[in-house]
Amino acid sequence: MSHAKPRLLAALAAAFAASALVAAPASTAEPVRPMAVVWADEFTGPAGAPVDPAKWRHEVGDNVNNHERQFYTGSTRNAALDGAGNLVITARRENPANYQCWYGTCQYTSARLNTAATFTQTYGRFEARIKVPRGQGMWPAFWMLGNDIGSVGWPASGEIDIMENVGFEPSTVHGTIHGPGYSGAEGVGAGYTLPNGQRFADGFHVFAVDWAPGRITWSVDGVVYSTKTPSDLGGDRWVFDHPFFLILNLAVGGYWPGDPDATTVFPQTMVIDYVRVSSGDRAGPITGLAGKCVDVAGANTANGTPVQLYDCNGTGAQQWTIAGDGSIRALGKCLDVTAGATNDGAKVQLWDCNGTGAQRWAISGARDIVNIAADKCLDVTGHNSANGTRLQIWTCTGAANQKWTTP
Repeated sequence: MSHAKPRLLAALAAAFAASALVAAPASTAEPVRPMAVVWADEFTGPAGAPVDPAKWRHEVGDNVNNHERQFYTGSTRNAALDGAGNLVITARRENPANYQCWYGTCQYTSARLNTAATFTQTYGRFEARIKVPRGQGMWPAFWMLGNDIGSVGWPASGEIDIMENVGFEPSTVHGTIHGPGYSGAEGVGAGYTLPNGQRFADGFHVFAVDWAPGRITWSVDGVVYSTKTPSDLGGDRWVFDHPFFLILNLAVGGYWPGDPDATTVFPQTMVIDYVRVSSGDRAGPITGLAGKCVDVAGANTANGTPVQLYDCNGTGAQQWTIAGDGSIRALGKCLDVTAGATNDGAKVQLWDCNGTGAQRWAISGARDIVNIAADKCLDVTGHNSANGTRLQIWTCTGAANQKWTTP
């Protein structure tokens, strides 16, 4: 969110400015992929109940760095269950306890919750179904910060903004990453705009990122609108390969949204139906050229066994797990580039999983399977669809022998 931490907790470094904005692309919905949910909050409980302290902790204080106007409290007046399966974060024009802010006596209260002490994860799918507030000066966000922020500071910790909305853009949300050299106004991201003048405050929408080594993809209601990789950073450091924690908050005012005005009605609410985190793991066959499958030759688990193209037969030699850590696994071992080579024509094999670049892969929206270390595509040698044809890595060309359907 490029939100600085509240002043009473730990100040970050810079104020936020708007990310790059693009209209909603002509895109189809992302295919539904089975994933294991590893953490979730469905916000079930009686009306007026606080959030589960085993999952969320309140941040309390103001925020000078963004020049926001609210004081974040721990009160159920600002964050409570509604009894209908939702968490409601409420921004109010009030000051019940003479709270003091950077600009003097605070004018507003709201809430900010995080999982820093209760849950962190590296990679996977992070999603929430949210109905945002409306009005000038409103700034709801669903985002993540690196769990090393206390030791390395921001932006070196990294920040992944899954969804931000500012009240003067009722039809648009933003997804952004921030890191060293690309923080604040230099954050790298994009916006998604609803078609036909629809407004996000009129209903619930699902906001998500799919995060894998070297790749973060944003979607709204299953429609992918942005993907960022290290190549988008202009040589700056990618800081998204360690655990992050979740944040939900509703800010009032600040550099980016501007302050509320006479048109802004209070109270305003950010309603969250659920937050879910999946491992990112999914399993099944990988099919490619001529509808054939990626196959471990002879179902042999020995290190160095060739990986080839073969008629699909449903055996374990063709059951691959696309793992959240960027590896692709079968028979208990990993898809591996022989000797860690990065040249065109380097053959692919099965090998003990070791976390090296030779075993780190990213799946693009264009159906490429890219070896991250080599920045090259999984390729059927010679465009040959015969059974037993070896797989290799090759400069990505967009040709049919580099296109794959994954679980």
